[in-house]
Amino acid sequence: MQEQIKRQLGQIIFMGRWFQLPLYFGLSVILLIYAWLFIRQLINLVAHATALNDIQIMLHVLDLIDVVMIANLLIMVIVGGYDTFVAPLRLGNHPDRPEWLDSVNAGSMKVKLALALVSISSIHLLRTFIDPSQQTDNAIHWQVMIHLTLVFSTLAIAAVNYFSERAKASLPSASAAPSVSK
Repeated sequence: MQEQIKRQLGQIIFMGRWFQLPLYFGLSVILLIYAWLFIRQLINLVAHATALNDIQIMLHVLDLIDVVMIANLLIMVIVGGYDTFVAPLRLGNHPDRPEWLDSVNAGSMKVKLALALVSISSIHLLRTFIDPSQQTDNAIHWQVMIHLTLVFSTLAIAAVNYFSERAKASLPSASAAPSVSK
């Protein structure tokens, strides 16, 4: 009786992963908003391209790249998170299946997300360096510090993931472990 209660409680807790579904749906709505934002910014750039100088065009392009990178980050979280934490996507050999999805786990997701954040931060920093007059020295200082913090955090996350994967690989598998008879 106690084992049956434990098993049912475990199944109920495991079903709790489906509470994440509205979260991933909400992120999909945000992705739609970013697609709309990209289209608006692109139309604005095309409409005013002749009135802009090279630096202004480059800054607009960096804004567009920033939107795309945030959208890519959202896709990684939505697809990878759903597949890892809720339910397998069961895409089979679909030609559009992202190759990174084959090796995704919680650790690799953290590394990919951290790298995406560093990339987004790099775009913001590049934008600041192209037109530093728009920022105070203090603001630039903090942008660099935040970027370096993201870089070092990403390196730490990657190192922890690398060593944990390496340790996991060196452990004998359950099937290779000798059986103990009672």
